[in-house]
Amino acid sequence: MTTAPVYSTALGCAFQGDALNLLKELDDESVNLFFTSPPFALQRQKEYGNRSESEYVDWLIDFAAIVKKKLRPDGSFVLDLGGAYQKGVPSRSLYPFRVVTRFCDELGFVLAEDFYWFNPSKLPSPIEWVNKRKLRAKDAVNTIWWFSKTAWPKANVTNVLTPYSERMKKLIADPDAFYRPKKRPSGHDIASAFGKGNSGAIPSNLLQIPNSESNGQYLNGCAAVGIAGHPARFPAKLPEFFIKLLTDPEDLIVDFFAGSNTTGAVAEREGRRWFAFELDLSYLAASAFRFIPPIQTFENLEGIYIKILN
Repeated sequence: MTTAPVYSTALGCAFQGDALNLLKELDDESVNLFFTSPPFALQRQKEYGNRSESEYVDWLIDFAAIVKKKLRPDGSFVLDLGGAYQKGVPSRSLYPFRVVTRFCDELGFVLAEDFYWFNPSKLPSPIEWVNKRKLRAKDAVNTIWWFSKTAWPKANVTNVLTPYSERMKKLIADPDAFYRPKKRPSGHDIASAFGKGNSGAIPSNLLQIPNSESNGQYLNGCAAVGIAGHPARFPAKLPEFFIKLLTDPEDLIVDFFAGSNTTGAVAEREGRRWFAFELDLSYLAASAFRFIPPIQTFENLEGIYIKILN
């Protein structure tokens, strides 16, 4: 990178500027994982900036074309996209699917898998169709698209195993009491090895992760300095899942719509190198709170925030 970072840590750097320009500074085939959540194509403008649906797909294609050049041959590009309704009517926008088809058909990406992030704490929306007219169920799922350059990106699902259910724990402890090896009507051949413990269960592509943080290092820092946190933060467990699944320690992870830099903080914690790109300097300055030891005076926090702004 030729641009100087706004701040840096032991493993990463945060850069302020237009992501299109900053992406071009990366070495070709140098990034193991791009993980990001762009401003969604919404009908109502948000304070963090978002494009209208009509221009959104073209806008995002420009970023993805550069991402493909900078991604390692076995790397991954994970994109969190929320859904939207068409203006004035209770029918869904097709923009997320247009993003996917154009990424694959025009840019040559491979869709490795689609994931679905269910946020049980999400408030009912859209208000007009859910709360007022009661015509639709609340929109509580984002689609997470996992793209790669080939059909064989680096991945290891054993790094993201989930805890066994209580029933599965009993089955492993005494398989004969719960099932007999045989072929099931579905065609699955359940052999005796099914009762063997493997440190956890294979996760599904439905990720149930509440987004309900009300305090913590970042928000406490924002409150101490008297500023509002980024309005569109995702929970740390979301990038954590994909960082563990798709990268190894010391791999490079880039979030080019960094916001409050949750991705960078998780990457640091997991021993990965990271770059964060963010256009809004005030958001980037506040994101430094994620890397500051929690026992800090107000003067220290305010001094760091002001120093970054300046």
